[in-house]
Amino acid sequence: MFLSSTKESLLGLFNYCDTREPQRAPIGVFDSGVGGLTVLRELYRQLQNESIIYFGDTARLPYGIRSQAEIIQFNREILTWMQHVGVKMAVMACNTSSALALETVREEFDFPIIGVILPGAKAAVQHGKRIGVIATPATAKSNAYKNAILEIEAHAIVWQVSCPEFVPLIEQNRIHDPYTVEVATSYLEPLIQQNIDTLIYGCTHYPHLSPIIRSLLPSTVNLVDPAVYVASACATELDLLNLRNNFPPMPTRFVVSGCPQTFAQTSVNWLGCTPSVEVLDFTAIHNLQQNVVT
Repeated sequence: MFLSSTKESLLGLFNYCDTREPQRAPIGVFDSGVGGLTVLRELYRQLQNESIIYFGDTARLPYGIRSQAEIIQFNREILTWMQHVGVKMAVMACNTSSALALETVREEFDFPIIGVILPGAKAAVQHGKRIGVIATPATAKSNAYKNAILEIEAHAIVWQVSCPEFVPLIEQNRIHDPYTVEVATSYLEPLIQQNIDTLIYGCTHYPHLSPIIRSLLPSTVNLVDPAVYVASACATELDLLNLRNNFPPMPTRFVVSGCPQTFAQTSVNWLGCTPSVEVLDFTAIHNLQQNVVT
């Protein structure tokens, strides 16, 4: 079933948690599209009692070719809505957002916001010292992974490759196309030539290509999916704030800014079911932002 909900439903339906029981509030997870489902799966695995709202900004993907100003504005809009529906934590399941907007929006909202880059960087240096990063153009240009890795391990060597075609191919569900293999080969070849021992998926979409990427790399190369470590970081933060939910979770709520049918059809491969998907009208978000400012 696909839902195109009213403004009232979108802004209020999930606000089920009693303020006296903040542990029962949902975790908000957002990405430009289906990429963040890799993070969602890890949250399901590691935090089974948590209720989750998933937002995919599908009307404005890919984020990886956007400017920093655009990314910050998109994040503000999404987080304003998540604040309104009462999340206790937000997970920025998008490397581009984590690279370009995390530090800015963390200062503007009063709930914890977890990014993907630092957990991924910490994991990478535990696996090796010759580290490759495949990422969107914006994330690669920001040097966010390189800077984070070198801050943790000054003796590491980092190579970054911009992969602009990956996200559109994944969102179009063209994972098994021969062309996708050709594209992946061209992106990975420079890293293979550098004899990397570790590869970071510098975009949450990229683990969807794991079978292809694994087949193209030497078996000695360690693959690091930051989603695994982001979920662990969320668990640690929830424990520190005493916000773990010990009650049964509410069903996950899926919301997009674009076509709900397209998102549902694409995501079924990784969720194992067809989700009910709502559409978020950004006019409502803009009104919320205006109210916050005034």
